[in-house]
Amino acid sequence: MCVYEITGGRPLAGQLTVQGAKNSVLPILAASILAPGESVIHNCPDLSDVSATLDILRLLGCGVRREGHTVRVDASTLGESRIPDQLMGELRSSVVFLGALLSRCGGAELAYPGGCELGPRPIDLHLMALQTLGAEIEEEQGRLRCRWGPGMSGRELYLSIPSVGATENAILAACGCWGVTTIIGAAREPEIEDLQAFLQAMGAEVTGAGTSTIVVAGGGQLHPAEHTVMGDRMAAATYLCAVGAAGGCVRLRGVEPRHLTAVLSVLEEAGADVQADREGISIACAEPLCGVRPVRTAPHPGFPTDAQAPLMAALCGGTGTTMFVENMFSSRYRHVGELVRMGADIQVDGRVAVVTGRHLRGAGVRGTDLRGTAALVVAALAAKGTSQVSGIRYIRRGYQDLEGALSTLGADIKLTEE
Repeated sequence: MCVYEITGGRPLAGQLTVQGAKNSVLPILAASILAPGESVIHNCPDLSDVSATLDILRLLGCGVRREGHTVRVDASTLGESRIPDQLMGELRSSVVFLGALLSRCGGAELAYPGGCELGPRPIDLHLMALQTLGAEIEEEQGRLRCRWGPGMSGRELYLSIPSVGATENAILAACGCWGVTTIIGAAREPEIEDLQAFLQAMGAEVTGAGTSTIVVAGGGQLHPAEHTVMGDRMAAATYLCAVGAAGGCVRLRGVEPRHLTAVLSVLEEAGADVQADREGISIACAEPLCGVRPVRTAPHPGFPTDAQAPLMAALCGGTGTTMFVENMFSSRYRHVGELVRMGADIQVDGRVAVVTGRHLRGAGVRGTDLRGTAALVVAALAAKGTSQVSGIRYIRRGYQDLEGALSTLGADIKLTEE
């Protein structure tokens, strides 16, 4: 088993171009099946989740070619609407194929999706949205069979929770419905704006992404398109927290600062010098980060739950006290026990975690989810001595060559056998 061997205490310095966004490229790849012909997706990161999505596209009959960071998907030969259980179990975002397959094929069959264990994440909202549009859904032995019913048409639908996945599924399904669909209570994440941009390039009439009301005029003929995926704001947040933990001065390119307003604000309050412009973000930390006002995770534009663990890790090695309130997932503190092994002072009570900064020490720790494992890497960069961080398969789901990127910035990080 591979592990990261990290010797902490080395400030980071240099420049880094942020990878394409994982949470953006997955629904965009699913959307590529909406029209026959070849769509071209640029800035596609090399991640295990992306590889699993490309495998799904191949099994559905699509032609898939990867050339560096460009992926070509030819949906002319799409001939299957059933996704095997094994591939569905590899990533949660696979459920977005429901809306896309309904639009293109009129039906779909798949298992419940997998992904990191972060607590209950039911797909009821996804199914409700599709049923509102006229889908008939049956469940049998853990598999879902969906098909358009006779009442398929655009209409108004309301999401009781601003679920990103349910919003994306509703948009993709609505593209195949005649009439106008209005999604009220939609999620506002930037990745949905990126999906809208790709769909508009395909000829779809989709407006309102980035707000809580999205309108889709469906039923029109779509065509293949070319699109460049936005930068990954969660990868950027992790690198920013890494500088906060280890110190130094780093410039990030290829990411939109307005997508990270909540994270940048907290880092500035903690003592980091943050400068943002149209070209990217610069961060400098000459002293350890200090405690900040309570950090409460929330849907965009609030503080993102995916940045909670890396920020907590950065503050563990600083000074002062910070309270975290995790409002999105019930099991998002699984990294806490491993941080404590490194000497962190963290008290957890339900959804609340109180962090008091202190010196960290190297230790052997094991990650159990994507962002939690990244948090252990962040903490190891600040710790005195050497740490071994396992759980690299989770890192591969969302970070492209994390060890290479950090090494470029001066970190002492090596990929070794455990």
